[in-house]
Amino acid sequence: MATFLYKLGRSAFRRRRLVALLWVALLAVAGIGAATAPVATSSSFSIPGTEAQRAFDLLEERFPGAGADGATARVVFKAPEGQKMTDPAHKAVVEETVAALKSGSDQIVSVTDPYTGQAVSQNGSTAYVSVAYKVNAMELTDETREALTQAGHNAQGKGLTVEVGGDALQTMPETGSGEIVGVVIAGIVLVLTFGSLVAAGLPLLTAIIGVGIGVSSITALANVLDLGSTTSTLAMMIGLAVGIDYALFIVSRYRAELADGREKEDAAGRAVGTAGSAVVFAGLTVVIALVGLAVVNIPMLTKMGFAAAGTVVIAVLIALTLIPALLGFAGDKVIGRKQRKAAKAGAEAEAKAGAEAGAARSTKSEKPNGGTRWARFVIRRPVMVLLIGVLGLGAIALPAASLEMGLPDDGVKPTSTTERRAYDALSDGFGPGFNGPLLVVVDGDKATADSTVSTIKGLEGWAAVTPATPNKAGDAAMITVVPKDRPSSGATETLVHDIRNATGDDVLVTGATAMNIDFSQKMNDALVPYLALVVGLAFLLLTVVFRSILVPLKAALGFLLSVVAALGAVVAVFQWGWLGSLFGVEQTGPIMSMMPIFMVGVVFGLAMDYEVFLVTRMREAYVHGERPGEAIVTGFKHSARVVTAAAVIMIAVFSGFIGMTDQMIKMIGFGLAVAVLFDAFVVRMAIVPAVLALLGHKAWWLPKWLDRILPNVDVEGEGLAKDTPADGAPGSKPDLVKV
Repeated sequence: MATFLYKLGRSAFRRRRLVALLWVALLAVAGIGAATAPVATSSSFSIPGTEAQRAFDLLEERFPGAGADGATARVVFKAPEGQKMTDPAHKAVVEETVAALKSGSDQIVSVTDPYTGQAVSQNGSTAYVSVAYKVNAMELTDETREALTQAGHNAQGKGLTVEVGGDALQTMPETGSGEIVGVVIAGIVLVLTFGSLVAAGLPLLTAIIGVGIGVSSITALANVLDLGSTTSTLAMMIGLAVGIDYALFIVSRYRAELADGREKEDAAGRAVGTAGSAVVFAGLTVVIALVGLAVVNIPMLTKMGFAAAGTVVIAVLIALTLIPALLGFAGDKVIGRKQRKAAKAGAEAEAKAGAEAGAARSTKSEKPNGGTRWARFVIRRPVMVLLIGVLGLGAIALPAASLEMGLPDDGVKPTSTTERRAYDALSDGFGPGFNGPLLVVVDGDKATADSTVSTIKGLEGWAAVTPATPNKAGDAAMITVVPKDRPSSGATETLVHDIRNATGDDVLVTGATAMNIDFSQKMNDALVPYLALVVGLAFLLLTVVFRSILVPLKAALGFLLSVVAALGAVVAVFQWGWLGSLFGVEQTGPIMSMMPIFMVGVVFGLAMDYEVFLVTRMREAYVHGERPGEAIVTGFKHSARVVTAAAVIMIAVFSGFIGMTDQMIKMIGFGLAVAVLFDAFVVRMAIVPAVLALLGHKAWWLPKWLDRILPNVDVEGEGLAKDTPADGAPGSKPDLVKV
């Protein structure tokens, strides 16, 4: 592998104009495709194999034209203190609003008058108008949304408090300045790491090109493949992070090869052959983790995983081809000005004073850096470092034991939004369960439906049960059940299970609340198989890379520790509210159902990045004859600074998404940021060297029979010594003047 990638890197360096042109052309094609593609609708959310989904399918079959999957809205009216919504003046305002809504759009199926539809609270303080649409939220036109908000605005100025809720106001998640701040921080870290604006700019430029191609492709195919609005956001998040990191490692190794006295073309080839091999395997672990989301059998999650995996593949290909091409264009500027001056001064001094000056300069360059000093400290006190790291992450992981899962609704939105205020007004006027009604679908005649109503009323936990509404054929009916408690409560979940247990197979429970419950259960059921698949495949991959049993095992256990600690932090902030105001969490609630399995997938792939980059350099030193302790120090000497910079960049990119208004994206950004923080700085930088120091030679043990079976992928680049000029051979000296 190293030899092939070495040749690829040299070829890209020599044919840099062609390589750069091809990538720019690909970006242009993807951009044109995105610009000309039809506007994507929202991804259809389905949970195959669940009762809630079967009920939804039956509803669409037996109640055609009812807009079962259409958008809905509620215009909520609240009378001033001491007044009622039944007062003639207020009633007139509501009726005007109903008339305006009916004539406001041809996408409307129905508008329910609160005075005929029993939508006035018992104390008369609150009323609401229900609006049903023919199409889902993403297919609503701007004119339809404007008519909805304008109707509420007109009523607002007539003495009533009016708020609008429902998914009809749902739009694409707005990107804020947070992502830009993350990229700016990444740029600053790169400049500090490289000491060169050009070297710092290359990872940013290539990452933006890769994300541009990936996100544009997703946008172009969104309508055809039914991709949701969060798919491109996830691809952007992961694509930016890994794109910058992969390029960072290639550029860093290139500069190291130049410092060792190689020609630029040879240095580019060696950088791609060595660091590029690590990039390939690190990228493969991320792809395995993302594609493995298909195991869950949730179409939306599967599409998100495949789309993000495609962006990672693009990032890997760009790192292997476009980076060496751009290094060819950069020339000497990839080296910092101070370093260039120092190299020039050193060369002149060596020419004048001979080998003595060169030896002095070499001795000076061997001064231990921060990574070397830290590695030596860990080797001296491995047990202490291991205990502190494990116990610290274990303490942070404790809140994960109280994890409650669900899907976010309007109740977790900021109080500054009209959707949240409408949610609160309905809870105050009609009870906390009113925002999460259950829809019971009866596959039977009127007698069966009436019997079902009686059965439900005999249960506990409901606030209201409507009479059965039959379809035209009389072979099915709908019943609405309003729980006493809020949608995400344990009491509401118990009510759903009680209804299902008390009724027969011809009675199905659905609705947003029931869908959330079934979704959470499906996530729980899939977690262990998914974890086994992803960790198992990655374990085999890392066994091939490191030719060891214990190193991959240690990597997997360390990942589990960091991801559970990250889940604990997510629970503490988003469920318990600790430091919630710092991260813009205005309302605590259950953790998004897909969060645990999503974090397992994404964080595992990202965690293995640092494992591969850091430990590969250790194994490279060990293979070339260094003792285990020396190999750990060598690995940190060459990789610690770059891995630290990569982790800070990834944290900055993920943290940028915490500022988004969408609760799901905010939670994902926070979870991934803290997971990378724990994994990179505690697990990989502290626990890993401590464990390797304790294991010694045993860390690199591999049974002989397995050694014969496993393919030799040569990540360390041993084959390059045979196929390329040795140091000091003709043509190996650096040319810091010409490209």
